[in-house]
Amino acid sequence: MDDEIQNFFKVWMIATICLCYCYYISSTIPRAFFRLLSILPVLFIFLTLPFSLHSFHLGGPTTFFLVWLSSFKLVLFSFNQPPLSLSPNIFHFISIASLPIKLKQQPIKTNNPKLENPKKPILLPLKVVFLAAIIRAYDYRESMHSYMILILYCCHMYLGIELVLAIAAAPVRTVFGFEIEPQFNEPYLSTSLQDFWGRRWNLMVTSILRPTVYDPVRSVSTGIFGITCASRAAMLATFLVSGLMHELIYYYLSRVSPTWEVTWFFVLHGVCTAVEVAVKKVMIRRGWRLHPVVSGLLTLTFLAVSGNWLFFPQLVRNGVDRKAIREYAILVNFVRSKLPVNLVNSL
Repeated sequence: MDDEIQNFFKVWMIATICLCYCYYISSTIPRAFFRLLSILPVLFIFLTLPFSLHSFHLGGPTTFFLVWLSSFKLVLFSFNQPPLSLSPNIFHFISIASLPIKLKQQPIKTNNPKLENPKKPILLPLKVVFLAAIIRAYDYRESMHSYMILILYCCHMYLGIELVLAIAAAPVRTVFGFEIEPQFNEPYLSTSLQDFWGRRWNLMVTSILRPTVYDPVRSVSTGIFGITCASRAAMLATFLVSGLMHELIYYYLSRVSPTWEVTWFFVLHGVCTAVEVAVKKVMIRRGWRLHPVVSGLLTLTFLAVSGNWLFFPQLVRNGVDRKAIREYAILVNFVRSKLPVNLVNSL
């Protein structure tokens, strides 16, 4: 554990140096091709850095932050596009580039104070307790039905990702006072696939895929296929890229050649979301609408079934799930070993 933490700090030190180079050197180069060319070595370094980490809880987020989010933000930066092009100083640049955060836009003035001053999240402590209960429940996994294990995996994935992203964003919010957009919007309340992927699940990914994939594909395709077909093509391209990036993250976690199941998971959801959007337009024109409870149950059921079929198998087959569960006990023992003996005995 000590070696892993040392490697973790080395990885992020190298990443910080690379981002300083981008801020001080690449930013002076004319945008587009030549700036992108100057950033390519950094993108290559980001691809190699996660290989130094072997734990799920340090290697997984590092891969997601550097290989996916930071790399995509730097590509946008090479064309002088936000969010990095708007950074006023080096600290702002490094924070936005390396962490899963998006600065909150100024609220629109309305006559409704609830909309201008939304309530702060109060469910976070409950989610921490729920995640701890799930981890404890894994001790009885051998006697559980496979459907119950699937439910635990789905809840664990959602709660784990949300808490990791919240923890990563907390120092920046505290130190610099940034107002940050929420990364999740209670995805279990989704009433459709479009609602789930576009407005509720991992909104940081949604915000970075739109300018890097969706908008360019839609812009290029509009003149060829028309607006409607271009929107569908852009949506499918976005889901495809998301699938490929998840495939890459799976590779870092398991170090096993990809089987492309998770890519097909996102392609399937891209196709189904496109069909859903088209069907909803027809239903709305005819005055038909499913009750939100019914559509919500159908959405969550489809997510769980397709996830069990295509999303989780690579992780389960390669033991990544068991590795992640074991690391919680390792983490607890590591923390206990660093505490004073009197405090450990009292616990």
